[in-house]
Amino acid sequence: MKRILIIDDEASITRSVKLNLEALGTYEVHQENHPRDAVHTACEVRPDLILLDVMMPDTDGGEVAARLQEIPALKDTPIIFLTAIVSNAETQGREASIGGHDFLAKPVDLAALTEAIESHLNP
Repeated sequence: MKRILIIDDEASITRSVKLNLEALGTYEVHQENHPRDAVHTACEVRPDLILLDVMMPDTDGGEVAARLQEIPALKDTPIIFLTAIVSNAETQGREASIGGHDFLAKPVDLAALTEAIESHLNP
């Protein structure tokens, strides 16, 4: 079973994504709602993939991603950003990336999320 860590300051989002992904039966999903603790949690969980919010208080997703990639055990862990900055309509039909990482618009469509996860875990 693949481990996914979702880092988002909104507990309702992490809970919803966790429940939906775990219902598929192929993922073990961990959540972190405190961006300051994200690196520590990632080191403990050792996820196969990280879902990371872009805009959070105290720090942003880009800063968290940079810190994660400084850790040898996590540097190659795929990151998919989640953002409310753009809409799903704005991302349709084009490659969407932030700092070289894919991103999905919130609210996240489960089918699109699963497809993005699988493209990273099973290239």
